[in-house]
Amino acid sequence: MSTVNLRIENMHCGACVRRVTQTLNSISGVEVDEVQIGAARVHLTDSMISPETLVAAVAKAGYPAHIEL
Repeated sequence: MSTVNLRIENMHCGACVRRVTQTLNSISGVEVDEVQIGAARVHLTDSMISPETLVAAVAKAGYPAHIEL
């Protein structure tokens, strides 16, 4: 299991946190550890899921994101 940290833009309230959490939870093979305004930490339980998949899903929900190293 690998951990991915995301830096997420345009989040400013609890509704944003819920939307990003729901988006990440909807991806099979992803366990959400924590989502807060501006960031998320998730665990990839499926080796076929790439971090870029997370970035694309969050961006599609309206929140540009990038992988934090």
